[in-house]
Amino acid sequence: MANCEWHEFASSEALARNLSETVAKKLALAVKERGHAAIAVSGGRTPAQFFDQLSRCDIPWDKVTVTLVDERFVPADSPRSNARLVARHLLQNKAARAAFVGLYQPADEMEEAASQSAKAIAALPRPLDVVVLGMGNDRHTASFFPDAPTIEALLEPTEGPDVLPVASKAAGEPRLTLSMNRLAGARFLAVHIEGADKKETLETALSVPPGPASPIGAVLAETKEPAHIFWAPAGQA
Repeated sequence: MANCEWHEFASSEALARNLSETVAKKLALAVKERGHAAIAVSGGRTPAQFFDQLSRCDIPWDKVTVTLVDERFVPADSPRSNARLVARHLLQNKAARAAFVGLYQPADEMEEAASQSAKAIAALPRPLDVVVLGMGNDRHTASFFPDAPTIEALLEPTEGPDVLPVASKAAGEPRLTLSMNRLAGARFLAVHIEGADKKETLETALSVPPGPASPIGAVLAETKEPAHIFWAPAGQA
């Protein structure tokens, strides 16, 4: 079963402020202890406010590398791109000095893009210092979608490439995602969710055996350290 600690807040603003302060402290400590830090963040609409807050935190951003938990197989200038979201909301203000390693590669096939991206991600510190996940109402996290034909393999905590291709009808576009090992092995893993529906979904996911029908539960069951759930009642889907 997953080992989780819940942190509940009265508003999205309070959550974003607390999560950004917590993450900033983790990154600053990593830089102090190891000379560098790496964080993987999620896309969607929910994290924008958190990104804005984190971008203003006073830490040694020039020693921090930002990457993505997952990405759509679309160019960085696409409105659907997670890299575009991060560029607009996180890699601003003081965080503009951070390095960024995206997952999208301009290859003809997503399998080739995943292979190229895996080489770039392999160069990042292991384990990642911080991973911030989101979750959909179908219990997917990263690009681990329950309907993906390869979902069982995606959820296997085995050694292999750091970036994997994902095809899923629910996902729409083809996707690229960090592997289970890269995500669950993080020194600090947070799940950022908002809204009563997301809380109910996660509580249900954690009450059933982890597996393909509950990817978020599978990831949280594999974490090396207790996962931290950051939740506020007023959120966006």
